[in-house]
Amino acid sequence: MKIGGIQKFSAVDYPGYACVSLFTVGCNMRCGYCHNSELVLPEQYIATLPTEDILTFLQARRSVLSAVTISGGEPTEQADLVDFIRRIKGMGYLVKLDTNGTRPWVIAQLQNESLVDFIAMDIKGPLHKYIQIAARPVDAAAIEQSIALVRQMPQHEFRTTIVRSQLQVSDFESIGAMVQGAQRFALQRFVQQGALVSPQFSGADTFTDAELKAAKQIMEKYVTECVVH
Repeated sequence: MKIGGIQKFSAVDYPGYACVSLFTVGCNMRCGYCHNSELVLPEQYIATLPTEDILTFLQARRSVLSAVTISGGEPTEQADLVDFIRRIKGMGYLVKLDTNGTRPWVIAQLQNESLVDFIAMDIKGPLHKYIQIAARPVDAAAIEQSIALVRQMPQHEFRTTIVRSQLQVSDFESIGAMVQGAQRFALQRFVQQGALVSPQFSGADTFTDAELKAAKQIMEKYVTECVVH
């Protein structure tokens, strides 16, 4: 596993549980607003943490922590992700996976082996805007397959980061149709922090409160719960 960072305690990354958050190195998208450039851009890759050291830490913290969240970067790009999660589950932890949904076969394997308890999937925008937002070719069918798989999970969330130059309120009709029937959807304001993947997003705006309210009202037609972060 190429793990570039660890947050040894989080009360928010896995709702309802104290967890460890792990951040993998490498991503197959180049979303300009991403603030984890050191995990995404090959020329900025930081030194990775030894996998066995991470597992030793998790073993020692079993009495204090209940869950592990694996984010990135894009975790499903890691060739040994499934085996790594098997070892974590063997310690008795709950596991949450954050993913962009580009590799549905990995999600399917994790589900088939009951290795994940919670999946959060990013929805970049309507499918016709994916290439623009991700700045990489994207297989729309793979995104749709991942959405279908994630919706089957007892605990799941879809979420969209909102940059005004990329999305309009009306786009959430298409996004809502994509994830219709989902348990939970999060509208995330773009907030600049750290070094962005693309400097052109420095100072970018998110929706106004009124626009967020309108987008939320649209999403509430399609999902059980919609929240704004």
